Amino acid sequence: MSLSRVCVRTLSRATTRFSGPPPFLAEQPDPQLGETKEMNLFTAINDAMDLSLASDPTTVLFGEDVGFGGVFRCSMDLQAKHGTNRVFNTPLAEQGILGFAVGLASNGINTIAEIQFADYIFPAFDQIVNEAAKYRYRSGNQFDCAKLTIRAPYGCVGHGGLYHSQSPEAYFAHTPGMKVVIPRSPSQAKGLLLACVNDPNPTLFLEPKYMYRSASEEVPIDFYELPLGSAEVVREGSDVTVVGYGSQFHILRAACDMAQEQLGVNCELIDLRTILPWDEETVINSVKKTGRLVIAHEAPLTGGFAAEVAATIQEKAFLYLEAPVQRVCGYDMPFPMIYEPFYTPDKFRCFEAIKNTINF
Repeated sequence: MSLSRVCVRTLSRATTRFSGPPPFLAEQPDPQLGETKEMNLFTAINDAMDLSLASDPTTVLFGEDVGFGGVFRCSMDLQAKHGTNRVFNTPLAEQGILGFAVGLASNGINTIAEIQFADYIFPAFDQIVNEAAKYRYRSGNQFDCAKLTIRAPYGCVGHGGLYHSQSPEAYFAHTPGMKVVIPRSPSQAKGLLLACVNDPNPTLFLEPKYMYRSASEEVPIDFYELPLGSAEVVREGSDVTVVGYGSQFHILRAACDMAQEQLGVNCELIDLRTILPWDEETVINSVKKTGRLVIAHEAPLTGGFAAEVAATIQEKAFLYLEAPVQRVCGYDMPFPMIYEPFYTPDKFRCFEAIKNTINF
């Protein structure tokens, strides 16, 4: 057997061994939020949209196959409950979906528009960055597109390949006038999505689709919001600041556990939750305490959001750094299919980054 065929077989076996959802650890919600119910990510999102539709008669929800429940079932039963005039399908035309959404939102309709995969949001790029995000500014605050929430599943899924696995958040983080939000868990998703729907700015809500079914935890039943633009220190530490968002957060948590077990390193783990605007203060204060920073995301390295965080720390906390900032990201190449586990930053790559910054 040729060496190339042996390599291919070895890689294929490795992808089978290491593929799978990120390790999810359920969190306990704030007891003050009241009674809870076990939900996974997609049912928590469904619950948030159900509450929005029930509480505001102007709320509408639409997108490709949304009336049937959506390809990931996030809108299951909502059309039957709230009617075909408020929950409905659209043609397969992302530019049309977002153009229609901008028109509705600018006329006071509380609009939730779904793009079936974040990879296909690019035909609507102009409608988002040149229309929705600039509506208030170009009218001198006479008009706005505040009642617009755009939902889209992003990131790896185990078998999505180059057209169904991308992480496009950095494109939109470069756009003043909108907010970009990425949850890490079902309870976070519900609270952050409800905050997006009620925020006075157009928002892009990116959902880590790998976690739709694999992440399950107790979620408060009643209405609640979580703050946008506010990071959360999920685990306090003293040696290294570790920053992520979405499904990558859980891989970072596993890497932090490895660092504690194997190196005795105490990591401070931060979930950004919102990357536009992002919570500079929380990350800066943490780096001033630890002197080290590791950032990870699935998107490619060059121009990824980790670069923005690194540049800010270099500017505002340089004298506190004990080592260069480490970025652990996807590679600068199209998202592969069968070799997805080698492309996405796993806990071993993240652990090596933590170890490198400690040993610097």
